[in-house]
Order: sequence, then structure tokens, then C-alpha cells
Amino acid sequence: MKVSFLLLSATVAFQCLSFGAKDKRPNVLLFTADDLHAESLGVYGGKPKDLTPNLDAFAAQSMLFNRAHVNTAICAPCRAVIATGRYSHRSGAMGFMPARPDVPDIVTTLKAGGYHTGILGKYGHSTPKKTMEWDYHFDQKDLGNGRSPELYSQRSKVFFEECRKAGKPFYFMVNSHDPHRPYCNPDKLTRGASMPSRTYEPGEVDVPGFLPDLPGVRAELAQYLNSTRRLDDTFGSVMKALDDSGYADNTLVLFITDNGIAVPFAKCNTWFHSSRSPLLVRWPGKVTPGIRDDEHFVSVVDFFPTFLEVTGVKGPGGLDGRSFLSLLEGGNQKGRDCVFTQIDSKAGNAAVPMRAVHNAKYGYIYNAFSNGTYWYRNNNEGQTMAAMNLAAKTDPAVAARVDLFRYRVPEEFYDLEKDPDCLVNLIDSPDHKETIKMLQAKLVAQMKKTK
Repeated sequence: MKVSFLLLSATVAFQCLSFGAKDKRPNVLLFTADDLHAESLGVYGGKPKDLTPNLDAFAAQSMLFNRAHVNTAICAPCRAVIATGRYSHRSGAMGFMPARPDVPDIVTTLKAGGYHTGILGKYGHSTPKKTMEWDYHFDQKDLGNGRSPELYSQRSKVFFEECRKAGKPFYFMVNSHDPHRPYCNPDKLTRGASMPSRTYEPGEVDVPGFLPDLPGVRAELAQYLNSTRRLDDTFGSVMKALDDSGYADNTLVLFITDNGIAVPFAKCNTWFHSSRSPLLVRWPGKVTPGIRDDEHFVSVVDFFPTFLEVTGVKGPGGLDGRSFLSLLEGGNQKGRDCVFTQIDSKAGNAAVPMRAVHNAKYGYIYNAFSNGTYWYRNNNEGQTMAAMNLAAKTDPAVAARVDLFRYRVPEEFYDLEKDPDCLVNLIDSPDHKETIKMLQAKLVAQMKKTK
């Protein structure tokens, strides 16, 4: 009996050392924006230059990835890829459908490994399985409609104190609902939302090259800038809470968006700017501040395996991504010369299958749904699309853009170096015939590999 008691005591003591008050394993904080255009950030060339002061300051402390992407440019399926480490069609979480119950997830895995888990905002979209249970969670209604920097700060402080009492390292997913529609109109704030620290006028807008520069477009994008500034305010408030908690030096912090801006030719599609995301990574003492990776393609399917390697938690097999920890440590990785993106279905689960592969120079897109008669639309059109429809009545160039958006073509090919806004489809160009074949073959191989 005495021996048994000693063995039990030793076991408990070991667990306390492993997962208790002295657990010094790194924390992980993933902060996501909602429908952010990557090039809105000052460090990614955004204008006006003062739009994202907190994120720009954070970037100076971080490693910046210039070729980061999401794999599905829609909120819920993108976040399901983060949760499962699998492409949407491999987890079942296509469109707004749940993942299959048998698919492993990051939260359950890290909890089993002794981590305290928490989430703020976008709870439903970031929790694709009913069995995926966070230790701490507050959703949109508890956070000023997901648009209150002060409430995000308060909830973060409570979570950090919870972790201190539990004596556990943490995985904390903080999801702003900015700059998702409805955009911030200072004269009519969404219920519960805070006023951003600065607002913007249409004349300050830098219209993305894939949209026509129209008064209606500028008016809507000015409100998008207001929402983006509030996102930056929220990020700053959470980072201050982290700094004040004393956890910052042992916390890997990542900043991304779940997809591109919610306007035509971006979100809910597979163009280059649909899926491009900022990726800023800070890890004091591990990641060299101020460095930039312009070479390697990294996507959110890589997050699950990366977090496993960072935390040392043993994870499941069957993940589609691979860890990029060695990149954070200053190394190189082969096989990161392109990214695969996809759309399976949109809101309402209407099937609109698209597949794409993008590398540093070119992008190839296959629109399986395009038959010349299917009329594509989504819920991200707003005032921008209304302005385009009006201009299309008298402007043939805008009319052609509207027609492409509505009907698409089965295949698209773009020279991303010369045409980063994907305005000229070169699919029939004889000069690019071999490159097109190469990308088609690469995409087919990926589809077979992940079927």
C-alpha cells in the first residue's frame, strides 16, 4: 500500500511538473481579421499610411511573410482548415457545413496535451465540430458585436488570469469581426460597436486595381477603412493585455485574415487577391524581428502541424499541411513554390466549385461551374457592385468586368508579375502554352493527391 501511494504521488508530481504551475511550454495566440485586404496594412504597402499603426508596430517586432494565403477565401471553411489541418473537401467543412465527427481538430488535440484553450469572436465559424470544446469562449454579442476593442481587452485579461490560475500554457484564438460588412458608418454605428480611433473620407481611399475607381466604390471603401482602423484598435488592445499579463515573452503570436476584402473579385473566389493574407509572426527570442520572407508560400493548412511542433504536443496523422517552424527559425523549405486554393460552395451551400494554383509569377484557375449561363453572385457585393452595375450601362470596360464576374469562364491564367490585379486573362495566349500546361498538371496532381 505504501509503495502504491508513493507511485501515485510520483505520478501526480510528474503531471504537475508537465502540465501544472511550472509548465513553461510556449503559448500560442492566433489573431484573425475578418475580410481584410492584405494590402491595407501599411507594412504591405497600404494607403493611407496611418491606417494600421498597431499592426505596423507589431510587424517591426515580427517576421513578415509576403506569400501567405488562406486555402478557401470564405470565413467558415477557411477557419475549418485552421481547425482541422485539412483542405475543406477532406474534412467535410465545405461552404458552411460542419467537419466530419471523426476528423481531429487542433483544440481537442492541444487540450489533451495540457493546454488551456480560449476563443473570442467568430465562435461558430471557428468551431466546425460539436465535440470541439473550448475552455473559454465569448462570441460576437459579448464583444460589442465583435467590434469593441475595450471588450476584447477585458475578455483577454480574464483569459490570461484563468491560465495563470490553471498553471497551463494556452492556445488563444482572437477573432475580430472587423472589417467584415456592415462597414463602419460613423453616422450609424452597428449596435454595440465602438467608434474607431480615426475615420476616413472617400478621397483618402486607394482603390484596389481589380475594382474600377468610381464614386460609389470610394464611398463604400472609406467605410471599409473605418472598420480596418477599428480592427487595428482591437489588435492593439489585445496586445497590450498580453504585454500586461507577463505572457508576451513566451507567446508565439500570429496575425492573419480569413480571406480578402468582401467586394467583387476578392472574397468567395480564387483570384490571387482573394486568398492572399498578411502573415506576421512574433516570438521573442525565437523569431528574428523585422525580417521578411519573400520566397516561401505558406497557407493556413500549415498552422495545425506548426502549432504541434511549437508546443511539442503529439498530434494526429492525416494532416494536409506541414510545419513551417524551420522558416520561423531562419531556415529554408523545399516545396513551397506555390499555393493551392479552392471554393466549394458559398453561403447557402450553393455549389460553385473552383480550383486554383498560384506561384510567384503566374496563376491558373479552373471554374468547374462556369457554363456560360450560370449567373454567379454572392453576399459581398454591396454599394461597390451597385456602382459597377450603374457604370456598366455606359462604360464598356466596366461592363466587361461585370460580365466576367457574373458568368466567369471555365479557365483563367494570369501573369501575376505584370498583372497582379488579374485583369487580362491569358488562357489562350500561345506564348504561355507550356506554362499553362505545367500549372494544369500541378493542379490535377494536387486534386488527385487530396481526393
